[in-house]
Amino acid sequence: MAAEGAQGREETVIPGIDATKPSIARTYDYLLGGKDNYAVDRALADKFINDLPGSRAIAFDNRGVLTRAVKEIVVNTPVRQFLDLGSGLPTADNVHQVAQRHAPGSKVVYVDNDPVVLAHGRALLAENKDTTVFQADLRDSTGIYESQETRDFIDFEQPVAIILSAILHHLNDDEDPAALVKFWVDRIPAGSYVFISHFRSENDPRSAQMQELLQGSLGRGRWRTDEEIIALFGDELTILEPGLVPAAEWRPTEPPEELTAWERLIAAALAVKP
Repeated sequence: MAAEGAQGREETVIPGIDATKPSIARTYDYLLGGKDNYAVDRALADKFINDLPGSRAIAFDNRGVLTRAVKEIVVNTPVRQFLDLGSGLPTADNVHQVAQRHAPGSKVVYVDNDPVVLAHGRALLAENKDTTVFQADLRDSTGIYESQETRDFIDFEQPVAIILSAILHHLNDDEDPAALVKFWVDRIPAGSYVFISHFRSENDPRSAQMQELLQGSLGRGRWRTDEEIIALFGDELTILEPGLVPAAEWRPTEPPEELTAWERLIAAALAVKP
Protein backbone atom coordinates (compact mmCIF):
# COMPACT_ATOMS: atom_id res chain seq x y z
CA MET A 1 0.00 0.00 0.00
CA ALA A 2 1.45 3.35 -0.98
CA ALA A 3 1.21 6.42 1.23
CA GLU A 4 -2.18 7.98 0.55
CA GLY A 5 -2.06 11.09 -1.61
CA ALA A 6 1.68 10.92 -2.23
CA GLN A 7 2.17 10.66 -5.96
CA GLY A 8 5.58 12.28 -6.32
CA ARG A 9 6.68 14.55 -9.11
CA GLU A 10 9.27 12.93 -11.37
CA GLU A 11 9.02 15.75 -13.89
CA THR A 12 10.40 18.30 -11.45
CA VAL A 13 13.80 16.79 -10.70
CA ILE A 14 15.87 19.65 -9.33
CA PRO A 15 19.43 20.18 -10.63
CA GLY A 16 22.00 18.62 -8.35
CA ILE A 17 19.76 15.78 -7.23
CA ASP A 18 20.58 12.13 -7.89
CA ALA A 19 17.07 10.76 -8.32
CA THR A 20 18.46 7.21 -8.41
CA LYS A 21 19.30 7.30 -4.69
CA PRO A 22 16.77 7.66 -1.86
CA SER A 23 16.81 10.73 0.34
CA ILE A 24 15.99 10.73 4.04
CA ALA A 25 14.00 13.95 3.75
CA ARG A 26 12.01 12.83 0.71
CA THR A 27 11.31 9.39 2.18
CA TYR A 28 9.88 11.03 5.31
CA ASP A 29 7.87 13.34 3.07
CA TYR A 30 6.27 10.36 1.36
CA LEU A 31 5.55 8.58 4.65
CA LEU A 32 3.75 11.71 5.86
CA GLY A 33 1.65 11.90 2.70
CA GLY A 34 3.66 14.55 0.86
CA LYS A 35 4.32 14.84 -2.86
CA ASP A 36 7.92 16.07 -2.96
CA ASN A 37 9.55 12.71 -3.56
CA TYR A 38 10.76 10.43 -6.32
CA ALA A 39 10.25 6.80 -7.25
CA VAL A 40 13.37 5.72 -5.40
CA ASP A 41 12.13 7.39 -2.20
CA ARG A 42 8.70 5.81 -2.51
CA ALA A 43 10.26 2.40 -3.07
CA LEU A 44 12.18 2.67 0.20
CA ALA A 45 9.17 4.01 2.12
CA ASP A 46 6.92 1.29 0.70
CA LYS A 47 9.26 -1.33 2.18
CA PHE A 48 8.34 0.04 5.59
CA ILE A 49 4.65 0.39 4.75
CA ASN A 50 4.26 -3.04 3.14
CA ASP A 51 6.89 -5.20 4.85
CA LEU A 52 6.65 -3.66 8.32
CA PRO A 53 2.96 -2.82 8.74
CA GLY A 54 2.41 -0.22 11.43
CA SER A 55 5.88 1.29 11.21
CA ARG A 56 4.59 4.39 9.44
CA ALA A 57 3.18 5.51 12.81
CA ILE A 58 6.74 6.45 13.75
CA ALA A 59 6.75 9.31 11.24
CA PHE A 60 3.39 10.67 12.40
CA ASP A 61 4.26 10.37 16.10
CA ASN A 62 7.48 12.25 15.48
CA ARG A 63 5.68 15.08 13.69
CA GLY A 64 3.18 15.31 16.53
CA VAL A 65 5.77 15.51 19.30
CA LEU A 66 7.75 18.15 17.42
CA THR A 67 4.63 20.32 17.20
CA ARG A 68 3.95 19.94 20.92
CA ALA A 69 7.55 20.68 21.89
CA VAL A 70 7.70 23.89 19.85
CA LYS A 71 4.38 25.03 21.32
CA GLU A 72 5.65 24.24 24.81
CA ILE A 73 8.71 26.41 24.25
CA VAL A 74 6.94 29.46 22.83
CA VAL A 75 4.00 29.36 25.24
CA ASN A 76 5.89 28.71 28.46
CA THR A 77 9.37 30.21 27.93
CA PRO A 78 10.75 33.50 26.59
CA VAL A 79 12.62 31.73 23.75
CA ARG A 80 11.72 33.19 20.37
CA GLN A 81 14.42 31.80 18.06
CA PHE A 82 14.77 28.29 16.68
CA LEU A 83 17.50 26.50 14.75
CA ASP A 84 16.07 23.36 13.12
CA LEU A 85 18.92 21.10 12.00
CA GLY A 86 18.10 18.43 9.43
CA SER A 87 14.66 19.97 9.10
CA GLY A 88 13.34 17.89 6.21
CA LEU A 89 10.68 18.94 3.73
CA PRO A 90 7.93 21.40 4.66
CA THR A 91 4.76 19.70 5.82
CA ALA A 92 1.81 20.60 8.05
CA ASP A 93 2.66 22.50 11.24
CA ASN A 94 6.28 23.28 10.55
CA VAL A 95 8.34 24.80 13.35
CA HIS A 96 7.87 28.36 12.10
CA GLN A 97 4.11 27.92 11.73
CA VAL A 98 3.70 26.63 15.28
CA ALA A 99 6.10 29.16 16.81
CA GLN A 100 4.73 32.18 14.97
CA ARG A 101 1.13 31.15 15.58
CA HIS A 102 1.69 31.41 19.33
CA ALA A 103 4.44 34.05 19.33
CA PRO A 104 4.44 36.26 16.21
CA GLY A 105 7.91 37.42 15.27
CA SER A 106 9.64 34.22 16.34
CA LYS A 107 12.76 33.61 14.25
CA VAL A 108 13.29 30.22 12.64
CA VAL A 109 16.27 28.91 10.65
CA TYR A 110 15.90 25.61 8.78
CA VAL A 111 18.98 23.67 7.68
CA ASP A 112 19.01 20.56 5.49
CA ASN A 113 21.39 19.00 2.98
CA ASP A 114 18.72 18.06 0.40
CA PRO A 115 18.33 20.51 -2.52
CA VAL A 116 14.61 19.68 -2.68
CA VAL A 117 14.22 21.00 0.87
CA LEU A 118 15.96 24.21 -0.13
CA ALA A 119 13.82 24.71 -3.23
CA HIS A 120 10.46 24.03 -1.61
CA GLY A 121 11.41 25.73 1.64
CA ARG A 122 12.32 28.93 -0.16
CA ALA A 123 9.05 28.87 -2.05
CA LEU A 124 7.08 28.38 1.16
CA LEU A 125 8.97 31.08 3.04
CA ALA A 126 9.24 33.67 0.27
CA GLU A 127 7.05 36.15 2.13
CA ASN A 128 8.02 35.22 5.69
CA LYS A 129 10.62 37.73 6.87
CA ASP A 130 11.22 35.90 10.16
CA THR A 131 12.13 32.51 8.68
CA THR A 132 14.84 31.24 6.36
CA VAL A 133 16.17 27.95 5.00
CA PHE A 134 19.59 27.08 3.64
CA GLN A 135 21.42 24.01 2.48
CA ALA A 136 24.21 22.59 4.63
CA ASP A 137 25.40 19.29 6.00
CA LEU A 138 24.26 18.63 9.57
CA ARG A 139 27.79 17.47 10.37
CA ASP A 140 29.29 20.83 9.39
CA SER A 141 28.37 22.45 12.69
CA THR A 142 31.00 25.18 12.41
CA GLY A 143 29.87 26.12 8.93
CA ILE A 144 26.25 26.33 10.02
CA TYR A 145 27.11 28.32 13.15
CA GLU A 146 29.25 30.82 11.25
CA SER A 147 27.01 31.13 8.18
CA GLN A 148 25.54 34.50 7.34
CA GLU A 149 22.08 32.94 7.07
CA THR A 150 22.26 31.76 10.67
CA ARG A 151 23.74 35.01 11.96
CA ASP A 152 21.08 37.09 10.24
CA PHE A 153 18.35 35.35 12.25
CA ILE A 154 19.88 33.89 15.41
CA ASP A 155 21.43 35.89 18.23
CA PHE A 156 23.51 33.43 20.22
CA GLU A 157 23.74 35.91 23.08
CA GLN A 158 20.04 35.20 23.70
CA PRO A 159 18.37 31.86 24.50
CA VAL A 160 17.71 29.71 21.46
CA ALA A 161 16.00 26.38 20.83
CA ILE A 162 18.03 23.78 18.95
CA ILE A 163 15.77 21.30 17.16
CA LEU A 164 17.17 17.86 16.33
CA SER A 165 14.01 16.11 15.24
CA ALA A 166 14.46 12.57 13.95
CA ILE A 167 17.89 13.35 12.57
CA LEU A 168 20.58 12.13 15.00
CA HIS A 169 19.61 8.53 14.33
CA HIS A 170 20.80 9.08 10.77
CA LEU A 171 24.32 9.59 12.11
CA ASN A 172 26.24 6.39 12.66
CA ASP A 173 28.29 5.95 15.81
CA ASP A 174 31.57 6.80 14.06
CA GLU A 175 30.08 10.22 13.16
CA ASP A 176 29.83 11.02 16.90
CA PRO A 177 26.34 12.52 17.24
CA ALA A 178 27.03 13.31 20.92
CA ALA A 179 29.87 15.63 19.87
CA LEU A 180 27.51 17.38 17.45
CA VAL A 181 25.03 18.06 20.26
CA LYS A 182 27.84 19.26 22.53
CA PHE A 183 29.00 21.71 19.86
CA TRP A 184 25.65 23.50 20.00
CA VAL A 185 25.25 23.22 23.76
CA ASP A 186 28.63 24.91 24.18
CA ARG A 187 27.45 27.85 22.03
CA ILE A 188 24.01 28.56 23.43
CA PRO A 189 23.42 30.57 26.61
CA ALA A 190 21.64 29.54 29.78
CA GLY A 191 17.89 29.36 29.28
CA SER A 192 18.24 27.70 25.88
CA TYR A 193 16.52 24.45 24.95
CA VAL A 194 17.48 21.33 23.02
CA PHE A 195 14.82 19.02 21.59
CA ILE A 196 15.77 15.55 20.38
CA SER A 197 13.59 12.83 18.93
CA HIS A 198 15.24 9.58 17.97
CA PHE A 199 14.59 6.03 16.80
CA ARG A 200 14.35 3.96 19.99
CA SER A 201 15.57 0.40 20.35
CA GLU A 202 14.23 -1.96 22.96
CA ASN A 203 16.69 -4.57 21.70
CA ASP A 204 13.75 -5.98 19.80
CA PRO A 205 13.49 -7.64 16.38
CA ARG A 206 11.44 -4.77 14.89
CA SER A 207 14.06 -2.09 15.48
CA ALA A 208 16.81 -4.46 14.33
CA GLN A 209 14.89 -5.16 11.12
CA MET A 210 14.30 -1.46 10.46
CA GLN A 211 17.92 -0.61 11.14
CA GLU A 212 19.02 -3.29 8.69
CA LEU A 213 16.66 -1.89 6.06
CA LEU A 214 17.94 1.69 6.41
CA GLN A 215 21.58 0.69 6.56
CA GLY A 216 21.12 -1.40 3.42
CA SER A 217 19.35 1.43 1.55
CA LEU A 218 21.01 4.60 2.88
CA GLY A 219 24.16 3.35 4.59
CA ARG A 220 22.93 4.96 7.80
CA GLY A 221 20.21 4.63 10.41
CA ARG A 222 20.81 3.71 14.04
CA TRP A 223 18.21 2.61 16.59
CA ARG A 224 19.62 3.50 20.01
CA THR A 225 18.58 2.42 23.50
CA ASP A 226 17.17 4.87 26.03
CA GLU A 227 20.56 5.03 27.72
CA GLU A 228 22.30 5.83 24.44
CA ILE A 229 19.78 8.54 23.53
CA ILE A 230 19.98 10.18 26.96
CA ALA A 231 23.77 10.19 26.64
CA LEU A 232 23.44 12.36 23.52
CA PHE A 233 22.22 15.24 25.72
CA GLY A 234 25.50 15.24 27.62
CA ASP A 235 26.12 16.53 31.14
CA GLU A 236 25.31 20.22 30.70
CA LEU A 237 21.59 19.92 29.97
CA THR A 238 18.72 19.14 32.31
CA ILE A 239 16.11 16.88 30.72
CA LEU A 240 12.63 18.11 31.59
CA GLU A 241 9.62 16.04 32.64
CA PRO A 242 8.48 13.52 31.56
CA GLY A 243 12.04 12.67 30.54
CA LEU A 244 12.80 10.52 27.53
CA VAL A 245 9.59 8.72 26.61
CA PRO A 246 7.91 7.34 23.48
CA ALA A 247 6.99 10.34 21.32
CA ALA A 248 3.24 9.76 21.69
CA GLU A 249 3.62 9.95 25.49
CA TRP A 250 5.53 13.25 25.56
CA ARG A 251 3.08 15.82 26.96
CA PRO A 252 0.16 14.62 24.81
CA THR A 253 -2.89 16.84 24.34
CA GLU A 254 -5.00 13.82 25.26
CA PRO A 255 -3.94 10.64 27.09
CA PRO A 256 -2.79 8.23 24.37
CA GLU A 257 -4.25 4.80 23.97
CA GLU A 258 -2.00 1.86 24.69
CA LEU A 259 0.93 2.21 22.33
CA THR A 260 1.62 -0.26 19.59
CA ALA A 261 5.02 -1.93 19.47
CA TRP A 262 5.91 0.38 16.58
CA GLU A 263 4.95 3.54 18.46
CA ARG A 264 7.42 2.60 21.16
CA LEU A 265 10.26 2.82 18.64
CA ILE A 266 10.45 6.63 18.47
CA ALA A 267 11.29 8.59 21.63
CA ALA A 268 11.64 12.27 22.46
CA ALA A 269 12.87 14.59 25.19
CA LEU A 270 13.24 18.30 25.78
CA ALA A 271 16.15 19.66 27.81
CA VAL A 272 17.17 23.09 29.09
CA LYS A 273 20.60 24.55 29.64
CA PRO A 274 20.55 25.85 33.23
